[in-house]
Amino acid sequence: MSYDSSNVFAKILRGEIPCKKVYEDDFALAFNDINPQAPTHVLVIPKGPYTTYDDFVSSADDAEIAGFHRAVLHVITAAEIAAGGYRLISNSGVEAHQEVQHYHVHVLGGRDLGAMLNAPE
Repeated sequence: MSYDSSNVFAKILRGEIPCKKVYEDDFALAFNDINPQAPTHVLVIPKGPYTTYDDFVSSADDAEIAGFHRAVLHVITAAEIAAGGYRLISNSGVEAHQEVQHYHVHVLGGRDLGAMLNAPE
C-alpha cells in the first residue's frame, strides 16, 4: 500500500487537525486517542510517511526507529502504567483492521485489559 498524505495522522502532523498532544520529539508525536478503550489510550506515530510496521522498519533509518521506540517508552513512563501492565497494539492491513494508513502504535493501560484476542469461532 502506498502512503496517502491526506490521511488523518498526516493532517495531525501538519497541524491541520488538532490533537491532545502527550509527547513530541523529532521522530514521533503521541496523542490521546479520540475513542479511548482504556484509561490510558495514546497513539504514537512516527513523523515520517510510513504505512505499516514492515514499511517503517524497512524504510526508516536507525535514528528514526530508535527515536520512535523511545517515544513509546516515554508515553509508558509518563502515564505510570508499567507497574500494572500495558499493551502495545499495531494493526497492519485490512485483516487486522488498520483504520489509518499511517504506521502507529496504540499504548493502552490503566486497567485489566483482558485476553488479547477472542477465542476463535
